[in-house]
Amino acid sequence: MNGLDLTRLPKHIAVIMDGNGRWADGQGLPRILGHRAGAEAVRRIAEAARELGVPALTLYAFSWENWDRPDEEIQALMALLEQFLDSELGTLRKNQIRLRAMGRLDRLPSTVLRHLNQVMADTAHLDQMTLTLALSYGGRQELVDASRRIARLVCEGRLSPEQIDEAVVSRHLYLPDLPDPDLLIRTSGEQRLSNFLLWQISYCELYVTPTLWPAFTKDDLVQAIAAYQQRERRFGKTGAQSPQSAQINGASGRRGGEVGG
Repeated sequence: MNGLDLTRLPKHIAVIMDGNGRWADGQGLPRILGHRAGAEAVRRIAEAARELGVPALTLYAFSWENWDRPDEEIQALMALLEQFLDSELGTLRKNQIRLRAMGRLDRLPSTVLRHLNQVMADTAHLDQMTLTLALSYGGRQELVDASRRIARLVCEGRLSPEQIDEAVVSRHLYLPDLPDPDLLIRTSGEQRLSNFLLWQISYCELYVTPTLWPAFTKDDLVQAIAAYQQRERRFGKTGAQSPQSAQINGASGRRGGEVGG
């Protein structure tokens, strides 16, 4: 399919969806119409990932830092999110896609959170792909929240400081059962992580495209996966230890450090 090796698809793709505002500016449109076009791209790419057979897709929909945007833009984005949740339940069911969310969700408006919880409950049994929306999300904030949960366990005497290791930290992240991303795509050409999945992407393959998110298509997704399949994932080992023909695709990124290439 599309020239891809379907035996070596990434098990989890994460996307920093960037460029809605610039796309709107380039079209001479208000920013909110750029966000609306971005929501249409979410549907398009989720269906494409499902068709290709990618098990998990995580989209950076609204960052913790986005709360600092002008109030009118935040209100418009929350209204758009609510509309998306209302309109996409049928699409999720048709494609057997489970919806999940992660972040400091309690800061979302109550009506949005109610709709979100309802759609997640209605799709919880679907098992062909997991679509996760990162909402009110920040990687540093996730680590702070995990640290607080671990500290409470220590204070309660249920965990000693010596028992804290990578596995303990991982278990206290927002969605500990979600595998680490194998591929992180960033649209719009910006080359930064923007506080996204800082723990989980330690061994993720990065792919940056100048394409703005509203213009991102299935062909762009295929191109990103094709680039991923050309890479050798060594996880700190040498090429001789981890030859391309025997590499384990979709493995968790929680490995030792890679030094010296």
